Amino acid sequence: MSEEGYVEERTVPGALLAVVVVALLAGLGSLVWCYGLQGRLGVAQQKLAAADQKNADLAQKLEATNARLRATSETLGQSVGITQKQMEARTQSLIAAQAAQRAEAAKLAEAQEAANKQIGAVSTDVASVRTDVGGVKTDVATTKSDLEATKTQLNRVMGDAGVMSGLIATNSKELDILKHKGDRNYYEFTLQKGAKPVLLSTVKLQLKKADEKHSKYTMNVSADDRNIEKKDKGLDEPVQFYTGKDPMLYEVVVNVIEKNKVSGYLSTPKNAPKPSVTQ
Repeated sequence: MSEEGYVEERTVPGALLAVVVVALLAGLGSLVWCYGLQGRLGVAQQKLAAADQKNADLAQKLEATNARLRATSETLGQSVGITQKQMEARTQSLIAAQAAQRAEAAKLAEAQEAANKQIGAVSTDVASVRTDVGGVKTDVATTKSDLEATKTQLNRVMGDAGVMSGLIATNSKELDILKHKGDRNYYEFTLQKGAKPVLLSTVKLQLKKADEKHSKYTMNVSADDRNIEKKDKGLDEPVQFYTGKDPMLYEVVVNVIEKNKVSGYLSTPKNAPKPSVTQ
């Protein structure tokens, strides 16, 4: 065999060996790659499991959040409902208050109108009263003038006992003036002929005779257990006598003489005893 042939025989197995080595290296590489790939797959699976766990946790948190949101929504709804009811109640209360205020304002207006009417009526009454007062003042002035004129007509005359009398009243009007002056006590009387004696102050008077034609009369005066006859006395004449422990001057004045009847008054000092019995 030639040297050239020998070289060809040795070259073929070498190539095969190279192929086998390459194949082994490739298979080893594949094994390494598969092993690496398996490791990466394990890591990926772990990451995927962790991601799933996170997703589960997020899902739970999301559910809890949704539950809280639903609860909050319900609470807000209830609060809004309550607030709306409160607002409606407040609105109704305001409407009622406004109605009450309007009613009160109407009452006040009516009261004011009534008060104005009353004020008008009072003003009218005041005007009438002023007019009446003016009339009363005029009447009072007239009365004062009449009183002054009447006072000038009152006279002092000499009595039947020779003593100057006080002022003499000739009628009831003048007697009222004397009573208001208050200088003496005055007791009015009317005596009937034949009647029992009439007690005035501390004396008794009894009519014995009345002469209407001649304006004369006769009466008995009983004082201090004494009986004094005052005979044929005239109209408006002061009939005088003394009586009492400390003698005081009493006066009888007759202003009216009629048939069997006379009327007049008894005048006594202010400090004279008051009557205890009236007949």
